[in-house]
Amino acid sequence: MTLYEFDKEIISGGYPVVCGLDEAGRGPLAGRVYAAACVLPSGFEPEFLNDSKKLTAKKRNILYDEITANALDWAVAFSDEKEIDAMNILQASMLAMRRAAAQLNTTPDIYLVDGNRHPKIAGICRPIVKGDGKSAAIAAASILAKVSRDRYMTVMAEKYPGYGFEQHFGYPVKAHYEAIAELGPCEIHRKTFLKNLAQKHPAPNRGTQGEDAAAIFLENSGFRILTRNFKVTEGELDIVAEKNALVHIVEVKQRANDKVERPAAWVNTAKQNRLRTAAMYWLSQSGCKMPFCFDIVEILGDEITLIENAF
Repeated sequence: MTLYEFDKEIISGGYPVVCGLDEAGRGPLAGRVYAAACVLPSGFEPEFLNDSKKLTAKKRNILYDEITANALDWAVAFSDEKEIDAMNILQASMLAMRRAAAQLNTTPDIYLVDGNRHPKIAGICRPIVKGDGKSAAIAAASILAKVSRDRYMTVMAEKYPGYGFEQHFGYPVKAHYEAIAELGPCEIHRKTFLKNLAQKHPAPNRGTQGEDAAAIFLENSGFRILTRNFKVTEGELDIVAEKNALVHIVEVKQRANDKVERPAAWVNTAKQNRLRTAAMYWLSQSGCKMPFCFDIVEILGDEITLIENAF
């Protein structure tokens, strides 16, 4: 089923006015989180419309112009870094979605929301996991939000030079951490996202840096972090997370490159046994009765990959 067929099925089900809602910028260390609401007209089917993460910047900008020129209604809103620090990134994202929806002149019959959370908008809302790859309206909203945020961060790069915001848009990559270590945080950094950096901003521990990036990656992938750095004599668990009533024991491995071997190769049999022992301690102490599995988050340079059921 194409993105357009998905929306047509919703329309034929009794919801003639469909509004897509999506956000951009939950994972960065700096700047606002943006959200967009978009109502597309019947018959508007641009060739490259897709989840914004699957498109090049050039295609996103082309589609942004096409969508804003042809949409029946659209709006973009944001929550800033102060609100993110005050209420957490999830709630700030939901707030940005509500603000975008409130700016519409149209009253949609249904809101299709990317993800598994209801943003508490008045009216019918249907959360759709990975909806930006299923629904044309959500995909359009994802593009509006992503392009708006990237353009904002490009402006912030001029206001706060040296951080590289125009390149990584505030995401937790090596160059960004190095800039924070050298310059310290600026006004638009999310303080709660930098809580593991020392007050004098020394270069962050590479392991901690990788675990921070992995935790943000998992949260953006729908996981709920239960605990981090659980230590017992027999071993340590980097991250324990939950998704769909399954506990994920996550080991984080990081390398600058794969000239020798992939990071996951370092989780050998001895390491696996230590993780199993530590996991038993955590399950016992927490009283958790959910089924569990062992995953690896592999960080290779700036690339993050989740290997589920790794051993």
